[in-house]
Amino acid sequence: MMNWFDVLDWGIEGKGWRDTEAPFDRLPAKAKGVVPDAVWNLSHSATGMYASFRTNATQIHARWQLGSERLGEANFPVAAFSGLDLYADDNGAWRWAAATQNLTSQTPEVCVIEGMAGVMRDFRLYLPLRNPVRKLEIGVPDDAKFTPVAPSSAKPLVFYGTSIVHGAYASHAGMVHPSVLGRRLGCPVINLGFSGVGKMEIALADLLAELDARVYILDTLPNMGLDLVLERAEAFVRRLRALRPGVPIVLVEDRPLGNYWIKPAVKQGHEKKWQAFRAIYETLVRDGMDKLHYVPGRDLFGTDSEGSLDSSHPSDLGYMRMADCLDPVLRPLAK
Repeated sequence: MMNWFDVLDWGIEGKGWRDTEAPFDRLPAKAKGVVPDAVWNLSHSATGMYASFRTNATQIHARWQLGSERLGEANFPVAAFSGLDLYADDNGAWRWAAATQNLTSQTPEVCVIEGMAGVMRDFRLYLPLRNPVRKLEIGVPDDAKFTPVAPSSAKPLVFYGTSIVHGAYASHAGMVHPSVLGRRLGCPVINLGFSGVGKMEIALADLLAELDARVYILDTLPNMGLDLVLERAEAFVRRLRALRPGVPIVLVEDRPLGNYWIKPAVKQGHEKKWQAFRAIYETLVRDGMDKLHYVPGRDLFGTDSEGSLDSSHPSDLGYMRMADCLDPVLRPLAK
C-alpha cells in the first residue's frame, strides 16, 4: 500500500507569485494581457519548480497530470519536457538519483526510484521543464516516514531569459543551469525563461521587480537582434534598478552559435551585438549604477563547439559549462 501526498499541501519551491491562474504557473494572473501573449502562454510551464521532502522510503512513486498531449519535441527529451527529476542529499551535496522515462500519457503514475537503503534523506523532485502541470502527488510505502519540507524563505536568484533558460535541450528537468546553480549555491531559484520571446519588454522589468530577489540574472540576448538590444536593453535595466535599488543585476551576453567560428557573417553579427551590449553596461556604470555585473558570452558553451545539439541550444554539457561560467560571478553575490 502507498501513502500519497499532494505537493500543494506544503508548497512548491521556485514559484514567484501566489496569485496565479493555475497552481504551477510562473507569472501572476494579472500579467495576462500585459505581457505578450506568447510569454503568457509559456508562463504556464513549471520550469525550475521542485517539491522538497524527507523520507526513509526504499522507493518513491509519483503521479501527475500534464496540461498538453505533446510530451516532447525534436531534440527535447520527454524526460525533461514532461517528466520528473529526482535529486537526493548526499552528506550535504545534491546528487542526481532518478528521472522518469518513457512517458506515454498525460496522467503518468510511475515508480521514480526503488532499491534505496531506507535511511532518512532529503529529496528534491523537479517538475517538467515545458509541459504544464495540473497536479502532482508523491507516494511512499505506508510503512515509510514522510516529512514535507516547506519552500525556503531565503531570497531567490531570479533568472530571466530565453529557451536556454527555459531548458531546451536538457536531458532531464534538473539539468538546466539555473537549477544546477541553485543546488551548488544553496539558493532558491525562480526561472523565468520564455522560449523565443525573452525580449526585455518593460512589463517584464516591472514584474521582475515585484520579486524580492537576491540577484537578477538577465540572459535575453539570444532572442534579441542588434536593433532590439539598442532599443530596449538600457531602458529595461534602468527600470529594474529604479524599482529595486541595491539588488545586484547580472547581464549575460548571448552564447555564440556553435558554428559561428566558420561563418564570418554570423561571427560578425555576434560581435556587433556583444559590443553594443557591453557599451550599454559601461554607460550604466559611468552613470553611477552600482552592483551591476557582466558575463561575456563567447565561452558560455565552451570553446570547442561541443556544448550544443543544434548550434543554438545547450546539451547537458553546455548547461554545465554555463553553470561553470556563472558560478564565480554569482557565488559572492549569493552569500
